[in-house]
This record gives sequence, C-alpha cells and structure tokens, in this order.
Amino acid sequence: MYIAQEESFGPVMVISKFKNGDVSGVLRRANATEYGLASGIFTKDINKALYISEKLEAGTVFINTYNKTDVAAPFGGFKLSGFGKDLGK
Repeated sequence: MYIAQEESFGPVMVISKFKNGDVSGVLRRANATEYGLASGIFTKDINKALYISEKLEAGTVFINTYNKTDVAAPFGGFKLSGFGKDLGK
C-alpha cells in the first residue's frame, strides 16, 4: 500500500494484519521502506516487543503507546527520514 511506504505526517496510523507468530515477515514488511523515522509495537509480550524494537529500522520505537516522548531525548531517523541521530553527521 502507498500509505505504508510513504512518510506521512498526520495523524496517520497504518494497521496491517499478519499471520500469528510471523515476526520475521512483520519485520521484513516494516523495514521494506525508504523511511524510518518512528514505529510502534502493540503487544502483551514484552520480550517480543524488545526483540522487534532492536530489529526495526526506525529512529524511535514506541511500545504500547505512540508519540509519548521527552523533547530532551535524542531523536532521528533511519534511511531518508530526518537528519540523522544527535551528534551524527
């Protein structure tokens, strides 16, 4: 879908189905974009959330919430998103 591959500034949330237990498929789909500013994971399994958050190509990964952060925290994106990490190029 176009919306799942663009860097939309919204509020916009793309929710897509996946087969139960297909974590590698979810990661492939999530990372198959030119952008990577932020992402969100909603799950009851904290171990799964932490594993997925390490594998996502996104500057910020929210777990069981979205867009809740401290403005003083470092931020940036991956790929074509943002200007890179703080103290980066």
